[in-house]
Amino acid sequence: MNRPTTALNKSLKERAFHALAFEGLAVLLTAPVLALVMGKSLAHMGALTLMFSTVAMVWNMIFNGLFDRAQRRLGFQRTLWVRCLHAVLFELGLVIALVPVAAWWLSIGLVEAFLLDIGLLLFFLPYTLAFNWSYDALRERLLEARAARTSGCNAG
Repeated sequence: MNRPTTALNKSLKERAFHALAFEGLAVLLTAPVLALVMGKSLAHMGALTLMFSTVAMVWNMIFNGLFDRAQRRLGFQRTLWVRCLHAVLFELGLVIALVPVAAWWLSIGLVEAFLLDIGLLLFFLPYTLAFNWSYDALRERLLEARAARTSGCNAG
């Protein structure tokens, strides 16, 4: 099976599943920690992480679609360095979008919101890299298993 081709052939439904899985796990991991660190209620920080999550899900689908299009056009492989670049660019886009939201929701200045976002970034960079790498590996295994079942059915 051609890995680059199968990695790029994702339906809108699969992209939505990917984004929901990524953000759902992120909310479960970050809301309690942020509530503790910021001294705010879990409900208050949970609402903020849900706002962040909504923006991030939309950005996830748009960014990954654009990244896949760039990969098709330029023909690069998803090496460790490319995955690191992918994670950095994705997170930079979120910083630009989310710092004003955090400042407004928490009634803090933009610099304080930026520092909070840097803290989140320190979590999300490795999380993004690990989640997407794991997702791609599991997806490839599922596709290979499906192809093996299909070819086994056709052989008989």
